[in-house]
Parts: sequence; structure tokens; C-alpha cells
Amino acid sequence: MTAPEANQNAASVISASDLSLTFQTGDGPVHALKGVSLDIRKGDFVSFIGPSGCGKTTFLRCIAALERPTGGSLTVNGMTPDAARRARAYGYVFQAAGLYPWRTIGRNVSLPLEIMGFSRAEIEERVARVLALVDLAGFEKKFPWQLSGGMQQRASIARALAFDADILLMDEPFGALDEIVRDHLNEQLLHLWARTDKTIGFVTHSIPEAVYLSTRIVVMSPRPGRITDVIDSPLPRERPLDIRDTPEFLEVAHRVREGLRAGHAYED
Repeated sequence: MTAPEANQNAASVISASDLSLTFQTGDGPVHALKGVSLDIRKGDFVSFIGPSGCGKTTFLRCIAALERPTGGSLTVNGMTPDAARRARAYGYVFQAAGLYPWRTIGRNVSLPLEIMGFSRAEIEERVARVLALVDLAGFEKKFPWQLSGGMQQRASIARALAFDADILLMDEPFGALDEIVRDHLNEQLLHLWARTDKTIGFVTHSIPEAVYLSTRIVVMSPRPGRITDVIDSPLPRERPLDIRDTPEFLEVAHRVREGLRAGHAYED
């Protein structure tokens, strides 16, 4: 069964309608998003791809209530983004791992649980569980500087998973890693998604990464950020790396590339 067939009747957990965001600056207004409408269904793995400055990270930050839209509507689990943030509806993984160097890996992962007031016993159980999910069991007493860049990013993902939110937002988490490590983490992320059934929003600049990971690919235009195409992937949920050599994969990649080219034809 393909990913779209498996998930076509799932409920929407993120819904944007005619969403816009304009930043006011000393040099005049900057239109970051314009007329963005999108529904993300429960269990989707949705990648956002487009040129730098197209608004894909801005859209993710709007979902996370880190930016406030200036037009349109946006709901997360039927709530406003602010209410969803207070309800701990999502975990967020940034481009850099952002681990505190003076805390061990275990204590970095436990930080949101400590802030939320979980008991010591539950913190220990959750930390052990999410470190095992990202293949870092046994590294809880190490410090960030003792881990590779890829391992640090996995610890960052574990921290975002620690309070078991249904939604995982990931802002180009593997962009700074070399291709071999990136391929490995892409495989691990798909396995993690299969085990947890999270809804994932993933920002990337890489066409192969977007096509390999996603059930749906959202292609965005240069600023002001608009959606030029939404592609439902025909690929199966289980994807070995060599699926990237198949005609089906290459066809989707070609459509993404054409969508990126078409986006540059937009004019205000």
C-alpha cells in the first residue's frame, strides 16, 4: 500500500487557509508568506522545499507559535498555535542541535520534562525510551562534545520526542551534515516515524531528501512564499536508500524540480 492510500482518510491536524505574514522593517515591509493554504493530515510526513528565503521555515515557525501571521487562519489540533504550544502539541528540532555543553546527553533530553514538572522516575523512563528510539542508549552520561554532529542531532530529536507530542516539526536538521551521515539519518528518521506514527513537518533544501522521506512534498516559491505544488508521493512507506534509483522516485524528483522552476515565474 502506498503512503497516500494508507493516509488519505486521516484527519487534518494542521490547517492553514490564505495564510500571510508580513514583517515590518526599517526598509519597508517584507512579505514572507502570501496566500498559503494547506492541510496536513495525521501521520503525514510533509516536507517543505524551496529556495532560501521562500518562507518554509517561517511557515514552520508559525505552526509553532514562534511567528504570528498577519493574515488568514492557522490551527494546530483544532487550536490556535498559541494554545497548541501551551498544550505541548508538538516537538521542535532546529537546524543546530542546540545542546547545552554543561549538561550530559541524558540531562539535555530531560530538560523539557524537568520544566514540565515530571517526576524523577518518569523522567528517567522517558529519557531511556527516547534515547533508545534514536539509537543512543548508553550515551546518556556523555557530554555533547563527546558525540559526533549526527549523534548530537539525534539527541536533539530525542529531546523533542521526550514529552511524546503527536507532531514533530523539523527545520533542516541534517543540512550541515555530510552526505553519508545524512543518508544514514534519513533512514533512521523513516524508521522512527514508522515506529511512532508522528505527524512530521520537515524543512529541507534537498530534492532527494524531500522525495525520499515524504508522503507529501510542498514546493514553495521565492518571497513572498507561495505554494506552487503539493505532491502526494506514490512511493511505499518502507523505502530502502536504493529506491532513489527507481523510475518512480526520479519522476517525483523531476516534478519537484519543475515546481521550483515554475515558482520563479511568479510576480507580485
